[in-house]
Amino acid sequence: MTPRRPLPAPVEYALIPLVNLLASLVVAAGVLALIGADPLDALGSMAEGAVGSAEAWGYTLYYATNFILTGLAVALPFHAGLFNIGGEGQATMGGLGVALVCLGFGGYSLWLVLPLAIAAAMLCGAAWAAVPAWLQARRGSHLVITTIMFNFLAAALMTYLLVDVLRVPGNGSPETRVFDPSAFLPPMDALLGLLGVPFPSTPLNISLLLALMIALLFWVLVWHTRWGYEIRAVGHSPDAARYAGISISRVILASVMLGGALAGLVAVNEVMGVHHRLFLGFSNGYGFVGIAVALMGRNHPLGIVLAAVLFGALYQGGTELAFDHPEITREIVVVVEGLVILFCGAFENAFRGPIEALFGRTGAKPA
Repeated sequence: MTPRRPLPAPVEYALIPLVNLLASLVVAAGVLALIGADPLDALGSMAEGAVGSAEAWGYTLYYATNFILTGLAVALPFHAGLFNIGGEGQATMGGLGVALVCLGFGGYSLWLVLPLAIAAAMLCGAAWAAVPAWLQARRGSHLVITTIMFNFLAAALMTYLLVDVLRVPGNGSPETRVFDPSAFLPPMDALLGLLGVPFPSTPLNISLLLALMIALLFWVLVWHTRWGYEIRAVGHSPDAARYAGISISRVILASVMLGGALAGLVAVNEVMGVHHRLFLGFSNGYGFVGIAVALMGRNHPLGIVLAAVLFGALYQGGTELAFDHPEITREIVVVVEGLVILFCGAFENAFRGPIEALFGRTGAKPA
């Protein structure tokens, strides 16, 4: 009996996700055929709407920015053996922090407002994750259950604040007033214009650069620091980590709270960069999609960035598909997106066995 060696990195992080994606598209094509649409034409329209022009790329990368942050928010606790389902609530509370800074410091220089907004978003997201983390570390309460509950609590709290506290008097919509223009994040087309690169006006802004920088710091933290080693040690074997003198409670608290801080940064993109005000539902389910992004990206920052771009393309391409093909309702588009999430998340190991068998025939070594 000869054990198989671990799959090569390109196979683990590229080939298996690609096979899962292709399988989901085959099933999606079958669904589109059942409702009378031409699958190739529909999927072609989806691809054209997502990456067929500079404007399409702008929207795709705008969505991908949120998915990078929420994917990293799931991946960091996952390396400690924990499953953070609370990204939606943590992003919501991050929006509160960003809004309070932008409303309170309107008129000041962006160089002052932006660091304060980033800090407030991270602090509010981390604070909202602190109670579930403490309950897991000290009382053994399951993190999945408590973070889901805190998503509902965040939605209820935000509803109260926007209806009864922060809403502009006389405005029927539950939202704050628009921020001072000095608190607007520069759009990417303005930044590229300074460099002499023409780019159309889209929601894409400089928070994409922030997300990519966070992904790089994530890689350094998890794989090149002592604290990252402790996180991975706890995730692999809590008993061995405890025997080695690692504080399990400290790792749980720190990893979950930092994950919440990363989810809170979604508000920098949405509230400060695009909408310039706080309103109900701005998080738009990004926290939940981040779970699939992290799983598909194998909880590695490079994989998460690539998966985030894919899901950003699905979001943008799905919108264009509904416009170009009236017979394809928005519900069918959601089904197509859900199939990709299903195959890349819940069914991520469906094709692992045959692929491992294929490489096992040539990659086995004696025991």
